[in-house]
Amino acid sequence: MTEEDVLAATRHWLESAVIGLNLCPFAKAVYVKHQVRLVVSRARHADDLLEELDRELDLLVATPADEIDTTLLIHATLFDDFLDFNDFLEVADGVVEEHGLEGVIQLASFHPKFQFDGTEPDDISNYTNRAPFAMLHLLREDSVERAVAAFPEAEAIFEENIKTLEKLGHAGWVKLGL
Repeated sequence: MTEEDVLAATRHWLESAVIGLNLCPFAKAVYVKHQVRLVVSRARHADDLLEELDRELDLLVATPADEIDTTLLIHATLFDDFLDFNDFLEVADGVVEEHGLEGVIQLASFHPKFQFDGTEPDDISNYTNRAPFAMLHLLREDSVERAVAAFPEAEAIFEENIKTLEKLGHAGWVKLGL
C-alpha cells in the first residue's frame, strides 16, 4: 500500500467509526480543526518504530496543542499479530517514561485484530479499538482531562460504545467499509 492509501483508510476509519459512530466524543473537535497529526511509519523493525515514536513525542510536546493536539503513528505492516503489538506497547510506554512524559502524554492503541483480555476474537466489543492498521495514539494528558471534564459521565463512554457496536453488529461494521 502507498502512504496515501494508508492515510485514506485511516481517515475513513476516523470519519466512519471513531467520529461517525461517536466512539470517541472528543475526536471530532480536534479532527475538524486539523489538530490530529497522521504519521505513516515505514519502519522495518520495532527499533525503527521506537525511534519514530521518540521523534513524534518530541514534536508533540514542542508544538502548541492548537497546532497538533494528538498524533496517530500508523504502521500498516509491522505488527500483523496483535499479541506481538501488545507486547510492543509495554516498550512504547517505556519510551514515554524515558522522555519524562508520564502524566504529560499517554499512549492508546488500535489494531485490526485488537482483543480485550477475556473476550473471544470476534466479540463486537473488541471493535471499539479495531482500526485498519496498528496505531499508537499519542494523547496530551491535559487535553484528555479538559475533554473529560467537559463531558458528563465520561466513564460511561466505553459501555455506550459497546451498546453502539452491538446494535451495529458485524454486518453493520462491514457496511461501513471497515
